[in-house]
Amino acid sequence: MPVKNRFAEMQDEITEWRRDIHENPEILFETHRTSALVAEKLKEFGCDEIVTGIGRTGVVAVIKGKTDTSGKVIGLRADMDALPILEATGLDYASKTDGAMHACGHDGHTAMLLGAAKYLAETRNFDGTAVVIFQPAEEGGGGGKEMCDDGMMDRWNIQEVYGMHNWPGMPTGTFGIRPGAFFAATDVFTIDFEGHGGHAAKPHDTIDTTVMSCQAVLALQSIASRNADPIDQVVVSVTSFETSSKAFNVIPQSVQIKGTVRTMSPEMRDLADKRIHEICDGVAATFGGTVKVDYHRNYPVMINSEDQTAFASDVAKKISGQCEEAPLVMGGEDFAFMLEERPGAYILVGNGDTAMVHHPEYNFNDDAIPAGCSWWAEIIEQRMPAA
Repeated sequence: MPVKNRFAEMQDEITEWRRDIHENPEILFETHRTSALVAEKLKEFGCDEIVTGIGRTGVVAVIKGKTDTSGKVIGLRADMDALPILEATGLDYASKTDGAMHACGHDGHTAMLLGAAKYLAETRNFDGTAVVIFQPAEEGGGGGKEMCDDGMMDRWNIQEVYGMHNWPGMPTGTFGIRPGAFFAATDVFTIDFEGHGGHAAKPHDTIDTTVMSCQAVLALQSIASRNADPIDQVVVSVTSFETSSKAFNVIPQSVQIKGTVRTMSPEMRDLADKRIHEICDGVAATFGGTVKVDYHRNYPVMINSEDQTAFASDVAKKISGQCEEAPLVMGGEDFAFMLEERPGAYILVGNGDTAMVHHPEYNFNDDAIPAGCSWWAEIIEQRMPAA
């Protein structure tokens, strides 16, 4: 089961789709052009059912096998949205939209799943039903959750779900995966300290929010170093610090700090949430000020199911000859919401020696297309073999 010859034959066509999507990036839920393009292609392929508007701008299509004695239904998911980044690749097909860029390879994911859908609709060499899922707003919008909240899993009786992401630094067309926790929960916080502002020459007449906030920034680092078991993963990062005054000689009335928390287990997530509140309350009380902590739970930990991961790894090994154990990733991935509803697995496909994702010089490697398409197609054909 090496790379399917059909995808080698289709590579130029799929590359054209990918580069067209790359040239016309759309952010979050504003994937109107991309969603319309996807729906149009799926119609051309002869899919049995195509539904738009799932999760606002998501697209779902059904492809039935030659038979359905198994009653199995498997979902395959790709993300469609771009990032608010100014592209610096200099490519002939670089973004035509200022400030938007496919800097994470979602253009490649969408094109590869379209390629797999075309093949599956042509051959239908499986016993069951394939559901292809094209999702908006992975980059911070929670589009996966919105599609699930729209009842996608129950509406099409999806029993298992599989996703894929390209990965710079891995040899092109090879794969990496791991069971269990894979991508981190990505929470965000906003902390507002309130004191009593005044003249910098009379600090004793103030409650200094700058000193207060600086103490909190340092103390928050103790969550990882002194509260968490050293073998547990937790990253607390303060990424923004803004005072209510811009003058040299004014002690500000208020300070706002923002940041992220990344964890690999629900227990560590709860601990970080609890300790941030406790630390900030304690610091504010110590200095005589007040504080408001807004802790927002964003994407949950993405957890690969054991059985589906083993199966996905076997398929990958047969395609490329290798499937490495991937490292833990402290970035977030909203495919986690789909894996909370159904068992499944998420795999990495090598993008070669390219710029890292979310970099203005990143570009999806079109040479990965045959391997990626083959993996998705084989997931369907091997998990639901023809009767």
